[in-house]
Amino acid sequence: MKSKFALYSLAIGAFALGMNGCGSKKEETTDTSAPAATAPAGKSVDSATAGEITGSVTLDGAPPKMKPINMAAEVTCAKQHTSPVLSEEVVTGDKGALANVVVYVKSGLDGFSFPAPTDAVTIDQKGCQYHPHVLALQPGQDLKVVNSDPTAHNIHPVPKDNREWNESQPPNTPPIDKNFARSEIAIPVKCNVHPWMKAYIAVAPNPYFQVTEKDGKFDLKNLPPGTYTLVAWHELYGPSEQTVTIGPKESKAVAFTFKASAPAAD
Repeated sequence: MKSKFALYSLAIGAFALGMNGCGSKKEETTDTSAPAATAPAGKSVDSATAGEITGSVTLDGAPPKMKPINMAAEVTCAKQHTSPVLSEEVVTGDKGALANVVVYVKSGLDGFSFPAPTDAVTIDQKGCQYHPHVLALQPGQDLKVVNSDPTAHNIHPVPKDNREWNESQPPNTPPIDKNFARSEIAIPVKCNVHPWMKAYIAVAPNPYFQVTEKDGKFDLKNLPPGTYTLVAWHELYGPSEQTVTIGPKESKAVAFTFKASAPAAD
């Protein structure tokens, strides 16, 4: 009996040792795993030497006549407007000043690091239109989609370089929070419920961007000295580029002009 008991105890001990050995191997694999690599931080801008690029965007020639939008199919949309609603494809101010143009620095900032801002950019659906018609933000920056209408919308960005998404948003519901991983100028936005609703989201590669208003002006501040490719992009007239060099503390003015008779090819 003692012999059998001794053999049984030996077997139990060996089994326990084997179990401890498996556990130790698993723990070792976990503990010695390599940490995820992190990208080195880039340079930051020295505000003591930074300059700026200012300028304006104009349209040369008579702007095309914008067609009225027919909202008769959606009564809740139509009754929010007391006058005809025009397409926002081309919006001009005095002396041909062109609105809704995204002006941004395309290149020339190699080595600099620009974390995504923590504040969100908002696009609102009100009167069955997108407000603003053109907006800009950085990769990773939050986009807040709001529905201020008493009817449901279906916001649907159609990017080429980012993930496409399509979400319904009934009235009186919380905002939809999204972001875009990569720069892209610019992402068309539509509403699958109301086909006349259109907007554009420009995802700029750095914080040096601005969307012009009806005065056509822009001002890109706190730029480090350097040579840059500056782009002005319009939904109908496409992109226009200029090379701009600024020195320390220098302010340089730039003018972009689009021909009214020459819309960009699709």
